[in-house]
Amino acid sequence: MTGSATRGAACRLTGLLATVTAALWLALPGAATAEEAKLLAFGDSLVQGYGLPQGEGFVPQLEGWLRTQGVEVSVVNGGVSGDTSAGGRSRIAWSLSGEIDAVVVVLGGNDLLRGLDPARTRENIAAILDEIRARDLPVLLVGMQAPGNFGAEYKQAFDGLYPELAEQYGAAFAPSFLAPVMGDPEAPDMAAAQARLQGDGIHPNATGVGLIVEALGPQVLELLDQSGKVVR
Repeated sequence: MTGSATRGAACRLTGLLATVTAALWLALPGAATAEEAKLLAFGDSLVQGYGLPQGEGFVPQLEGWLRTQGVEVSVVNGGVSGDTSAGGRSRIAWSLSGEIDAVVVVLGGNDLLRGLDPARTRENIAAILDEIRARDLPVLLVGMQAPGNFGAEYKQAFDGLYPELAEQYGAAFAPSFLAPVMGDPEAPDMAAAQARLQGDGIHPNATGVGLIVEALGPQVLELLDQSGKVVR
């Protein structure tokens, strides 16, 4: 074999080895062309999974649903039972200190239970959105609806703060977290809701959480697409 033929054979062999090596590397578990996305679910007991066995709360069900859609994602549980919007405001900065790519915010339910001033709730959620915007992260803000017993003025102020803040901050917006469980927020179907709620009549059971995830899931997918780190 001549020298040129030998060099040609060596080049072909090198190219073949490189191709095989690349194929084997891509076949390894976890070998992806981009990193796994991290989604922060930030809120209160509705996010934390109050009263539910491990694996049946909002965070694990949402992560499972997203993965069935072909999304490589880890959903971080940023829910704290009993937290108000003020509590969320006090911890949002350190909650974002890790590698977070997108955020879902579900807060305000405990403000309602305490009858807190909607103006204060608005101020706190605005501060949370400020922290998220400062990091240039896509965010989905999920609304809450006040019951009628606080009066029409209170209800108008509280219900309206979510869509107004979403527009102000350019956030994606979901009108109601509990609508898939309760039905129309303005006329809840309590009879139907009983099968989707825990015994306290406030927190969704695993079935109710599943309905919430199905409703919010498509918007969360769009949110993760904005992060630029989705691997399908």
